[in-house]
Amino acid sequence: MSRGASGPSAKVMTIEDLAANVKAAKSAGNTVVYAHGVFDLLHVGHVRHLQAARLNGSYLVVTVTGDTFVNKGPGRPVFSEYLRAEMLASMELVDAVAINQAATAENVLRAIQPDIYVKGVEYSDAAADLTGKITAEREAVEAHGGKIVFTDEETFSSSTLLNRHFAPHEPSVGAYLENLRNDASACDLIKKIEELKNLRVLVIGDTIIDEYQYVTALGRPSKETIIATQFSAREIFAGGAVAAANHVAGFCGEVELITSLGDEDSYEDLVRTSLRDNVKLTHIVRAGAPTTRKCRFVDRTHALKKLFELYVMEDTPLPPAAQDELNALISDRLSRYDLVIVTDFGHGLLHGSTVELLAQKAPFLAVNTQTNSGNHGYNLISKYRRADYICLDGPEARLAVRDQYAEPKDLTLRLPSFIDCDKIIVTLGKQGCLAYDRTAYGADPAAGLTQAPALTNTIVDTIGAGDAFFAVTAPMVFSGMPLSTVGFLGNVAGAMKVGIVGHRSFIERVAYLKYLTTLLK
Repeated sequence: MSRGASGPSAKVMTIEDLAANVKAAKSAGNTVVYAHGVFDLLHVGHVRHLQAARLNGSYLVVTVTGDTFVNKGPGRPVFSEYLRAEMLASMELVDAVAINQAATAENVLRAIQPDIYVKGVEYSDAAADLTGKITAEREAVEAHGGKIVFTDEETFSSSTLLNRHFAPHEPSVGAYLENLRNDASACDLIKKIEELKNLRVLVIGDTIIDEYQYVTALGRPSKETIIATQFSAREIFAGGAVAAANHVAGFCGEVELITSLGDEDSYEDLVRTSLRDNVKLTHIVRAGAPTTRKCRFVDRTHALKKLFELYVMEDTPLPPAAQDELNALISDRLSRYDLVIVTDFGHGLLHGSTVELLAQKAPFLAVNTQTNSGNHGYNLISKYRRADYICLDGPEARLAVRDQYAEPKDLTLRLPSFIDCDKIIVTLGKQGCLAYDRTAYGADPAAGLTQAPALTNTIVDTIGAGDAFFAVTAPMVFSGMPLSTVGFLGNVAGAMKVGIVGHRSFIERVAYLKYLTTLLK
């Protein structure tokens, strides 16, 4: 129990204290009932659910999902974990409340071992549960002799109420989402996304080791014109094509990554341990070179303000023997996969005959050519003569079209003059994205152009957001989803990724579907 607390706050406790209270309640002859949820906006549906729960026993405990584990879209939860816990604790029928810092209730079920675990009727069909966690939670409660009970009260949705009455989005975004709700239901989109799991995907691209050196700025030394910093901590992530492969593997069942690693500082162990279980690694070794590493020095005192970065790489084209080896691998694999995703960071892997091989023989070719500090102006999408889908950011499109001042819509419409491609998306950061389907117009080319707004203004780290957008949308374009819808779905992935530091985690299908469902309620 909270020390020194009084009133409702006295009911809010740690999971450990909750377990002790439950044990005492059982010893006193009580039947313990447990309920768990987000409870972002406490409403009559929650009240009736908890009232029905209490009817199953004499001691009711409730946990709320910690803020970090709420996958409900931008700006969610609206109320912090402490406020949500306090709201529940103020209810007389609730005996104890705790905050659960986990994605599911399994850990709490094992810790407190309630007699009854209560869920809403919407969870009674395990096959319809997006998260798949209800089966695991049932097993957890039944393991100690408890049972799961489903209440049959009228259900309401906090997400629907917040979306419709509390304006969590800017007016233009709210209007866009309202039109989308009327045009396509979440169930239709979820079904189409679920169908992607049968796809086989080949990812080709540069591996990048992203290193974050966390420092505190000390100031300018008295005898130097530099900034002195003090080291605090270090994180190393497998990024580049590795991150792209992991993102797509969250949606598609079979993924293979073809990349190159250096024979000096290869980081092969990190790459292998970072890949999802359904990603196969195939790599060539670049002799006399390191695996490309980008070290960013980050000032933690200003959130994640990056001070400067250091590139460690050999970015000249592959030696002929290595390029022949790469081409042989690609030629062997192309017929085995439904689509090919190329993440071309311009760091030496993809040149000349390899690019032509992909243009000629890939069954469905999706390409992103990235412009960065190491290749600025030299790694343009026009190096590929054709593709089935390309995804660029605004500066990359501007460089490809060679126009410094044109409006983004004009740039997007002109891109087919530089690469033969019918499906094009240009991401614009806070302005969302432009999606251009060259096949979707008659006499007016602009008829195939649509814009989807950005879905969040809360940005933790932008590294890899464009890669996540591209990797998630490529299978969607291949599957035939309308490009206007794909633009929106890509923005969902981008909004999720900017909330992740580096590559600490990747876009998970379940979390993505929950985020999407919340937006469309």
